[in-house]
Amino acid sequence: MSASTYLLFYVNDPQRSAEWYAQLLQTAPLEASPGFALFALADGTRLGLWKQAAVQPASQQAAGATELCLMLDSQAAVNTEFARWQTLTLPVLQAPQDMDFGFTCVTADPDGHRIRIFHPAA
Repeated sequence: MSASTYLLFYVNDPQRSAEWYAQLLQTAPLEASPGFALFALADGTRLGLWKQAAVQPASQQAAGATELCLMLDSQAAVNTEFARWQTLTLPVLQAPQDMDFGFTCVTADPDGHRIRIFHPAA
């Protein structure tokens, strides 16, 4: 099967979430409507923000059980991006630190979806 990769987050307010992700990702959405917004990530993956009340079949799952994880080129890049997050006053769920898999930190979007950036361990 040949397929493109889409990741969908169910959100309360796609327009508000699109503004938040536009700041985080430093790019405008490919499309945006009252019920949906779509972003292109650097590797070609698409991130969709879908109004939870419109999802079919309905989902009652809570945000935060999974993560959007983005690999950066260096530990310095993780520190630089974390510093930018702080200027945007994004919530800090995990400050930069070394873990078994690499150097990492975590924030969350307005709906509680976790976003992790990391540089893999050598």
